[in-house]
Amino acid sequence: MKLNSRLFLYFFTTFLALVVVIAFYQYEREKEFRTEQLDQLLSTYNHTVNRFIELNGFDESTLDELTRVLPDSNVRITVVKFDGEVLYDSYVEDEASLENHIDRPEIQASKQGKGVAIRTSGSTGIEFYYLAHRFEHYYIRSALPYNMSLATALAANLYFLYIIFFVLAVASLILFFISKNITRSIDRLQLFLHKAEAEKMEDNIVFPKDQLGQISANIVTTYKNLWKTQSLVKREREKLIQHLQISQEGLGIFSAQKKEILVNSHFTLYVQVLSDKELTSVDEIFELPEFAELNQFVDESLHRKGVNRKRTQLEKGGRIFLLQAIVFQDATFEISINDITTQEQENRLKRQLTQNISHELKTPVSSIMGYMESIINNPGLDEERKNFFIERSFQQAQRLTALLQDISMLNKIDEAKDIFEKEPVDMVQTVKDVLEDVHLQLEEKGFTVENRLSGKMIVNGNRSLLYSIFRNLTDNAIAYAGKDIRLRLECYREDADYYYMSFSDNGVGVNEEHLTRMFERFYRVDKGRSRKAGGTGLGLAIVKNAVLFHGGNISAKNIPSGGLNFIFSLKK
Repeated sequence: MKLNSRLFLYFFTTFLALVVVIAFYQYEREKEFRTEQLDQLLSTYNHTVNRFIELNGFDESTLDELTRVLPDSNVRITVVKFDGEVLYDSYVEDEASLENHIDRPEIQASKQGKGVAIRTSGSTGIEFYYLAHRFEHYYIRSALPYNMSLATALAANLYFLYIIFFVLAVASLILFFISKNITRSIDRLQLFLHKAEAEKMEDNIVFPKDQLGQISANIVTTYKNLWKTQSLVKREREKLIQHLQISQEGLGIFSAQKKEILVNSHFTLYVQVLSDKELTSVDEIFELPEFAELNQFVDESLHRKGVNRKRTQLEKGGRIFLLQAIVFQDATFEISINDITTQEQENRLKRQLTQNISHELKTPVSSIMGYMESIINNPGLDEERKNFFIERSFQQAQRLTALLQDISMLNKIDEAKDIFEKEPVDMVQTVKDVLEDVHLQLEEKGFTVENRLSGKMIVNGNRSLLYSIFRNLTDNAIAYAGKDIRLRLECYREDADYYYMSFSDNGVGVNEEHLTRMFERFYRVDKGRSRKAGGTGLGLAIVKNAVLFHGGNISAKNIPSGGLNFIFSLKK
């Protein structure tokens, strides 16, 4: 039931109860007033008869004449002695035939002065309204037949009830409009709340221009502001949670009681890696010995004000983790876990790379300085010997130039890929260019090339890098495969996105333990023989990075019959 209906019902019930009480009271009062009027009339008859008897003496005939002149022609006058004997009755001719009336209710009641009764007469069988008085020598009783006319006369006038119910109807109508007006603002506020629950903010709800309407409008405005703020906070929270879930950093937020508030998937994963047992809840990390140091720090920091931070490293299962705890002012704290294994490996590789570069540069530079020093310190050196030293210095300078060029190219591929512009490149023509550039070296070593690439093989890539792929693979085979080798180059598969290439030789191959490391910078299968061959140790690293630049992958495997096969893909 709506509020306005309930309010109207409350008002109406209260008003109706009040009207019923007033109507009942007025009805009884009206009825009592009419009864009093009748009693006064009959009492007047009794006193008139008594006065008549006192003045004229008791005479039935004269009493009959008096009765006939009374205003009510059907009035019954009865005179009863104190012992109950009926002396006179205007309705009965033979009073001696009447029963003793001493036990009549109105007679009994009149012993105290006046008695009233409504009953059926035992002598006439007619129902009368009796009123009896006790006088000095007898009882005088007046009665009127209690018929429809008398009952109607005694009944209260009901016209006032019609007026009351009319007033009730008008008041009910007024109450209905008052209650509806009072609840109009509440109904519209309720409508707004229903819309708000469905996340549909209505801006066209107009409230009445009264105090309740103004209060309702202020409530709506405040709610809208809170809803906007909550929506903004919710979106930011969802963004934060999404960021935490996709972050590579393991992050856990805990309460002062060390209970989980929010953790991401990486945190759960890292905790399992760091623990020697299966954890059913991340809260159990504070029981692990690996977290003892951080746990102690958290306990101490929770009793201090301000933001406290602690970092530590932990190595587990060959992986290195950086752990950090931050305790905030509200007694919550955050623990982050970062897997820095790759970063440490990269740092180690960078240090190793620096050492390798230094070592590789040291050899040609030392050779050049040695030859030049010999020429400077020996002015009388013969021309043939001097030319030999100069030629060797030039060769080392060429080697140094090639090394610097390879290092520069690798750095560009790693760190400045944007400088390599992409364009449609015919790979078949690129391979032909490579083979033409190295045909003298191939003939010198007795190589036979089986080039199965034909037609048009277009790659959206960089021609210089594509050239370096096939050139370095060919140079690698010339340098290390041996003599009288057969090279085979083919595209063994093609789909909508990639070319799948095979570059193989039937040379000496390499040991299995070297296959996975061949593409590392400065890695040499046979360090002594590699330097004699004049390589920089960066050729296959350039090949791998160039393949990756073109969206592919590369690997190497030995051929069972002998030789080495490079399998790689290039995105069209």
